[in-house]
Amino acid sequence: MKFIQGTDRSQTHLFPISLESSIDSDNEVRLIELFVDSLELSEFGFKTDFNENDRTTYHPSDILKLYIYDYLNKIRSSRDAEKTCKRNIEVIWVLKTLQLHHITISNFRRDNPKIIKKVSRATILIAKHFDLTEGKLIA
Repeated sequence: MKFIQGTDRSQTHLFPISLESSIDSDNEVRLIELFVDSLELSEFGFKTDFNENDRTTYHPSDILKLYIYDYLNKIRSSRDAEKTCKRNIEVIWVLKTLQLHHITISNFRRDNPKIIKKVSRATILIAKHFDLTEGKLIA
């Protein structure tokens, strides 16, 4: 009896698959990318200007994209978030292959709680604008 088998991992392909074509056009990470890129992060309080001699760091928009993705997918641990940077094709796409360390992720969450709340409010305003929520309190 024949079985469906995968391809040989060492086999080269005539038409390589790009990272862009790996993500569907209606995937949630494209919405996350669009949303975060539309924000003026400095207005929310994120530091976006660094001196030439400052230590190299990740742009806050990249970490925020990961934070939103993790929130939507119930990933609460910084170590689990770090793993998704290496394993999950959606995260690899949205971060453009950046692999954040769990300490970087943890520090972002620790250092920006008020700013993250402001971003959350912005998402609610967008949802209200498009009539995606009624804004009623259910307790």
